[in-house]
Amino acid sequence: MWNKKTKYALKALSYIGRYFGSERKVLAKEIAEQHQISIKFLEAILLELRNAGILGSRKGKGGGYYLLRPPAEVPLSKVIRITDGPISMLTCTSLFFYEPCADCDSEPICKIRETSLAIRDSTLAILDQKTLEDIIPVRETA
Repeated sequence: MWNKKTKYALKALSYIGRYFGSERKVLAKEIAEQHQISIKFLEAILLELRNAGILGSRKGKGGGYYLLRPPAEVPLSKVIRITDGPISMLTCTSLFFYEPCADCDSEPICKIRETSLAIRDSTLAILDQKTLEDIIPVRETA
């Protein structure tokens, strides 16, 4: 289950992503009001995404946040790892956050690990393929 930080990050990125390719920058306040998110919490999330190289920001008049790459080039797996940590349910099957299980007798024959690997691989197959572009609402035309 994704935490609130991840859900808010995805909402914020889908909102910012609507304006990719335009000169428009998006203010944190605008996103917070649109999605009823605490501004302080949202600013911390946006800063983390900026530090991870997903967002850029500009201060001053006309400032705000913007995507550094096209939405189609930002996999959801990357955002989730930044905001929620490992995709895998067990640390012994995590690609980037691996740690052996303290109570495991033998990883090579552990059926729980085997199942967790299958779940991780299936989940990653989806999250690596899905991008921010997939979660940006289609704009209505007048």
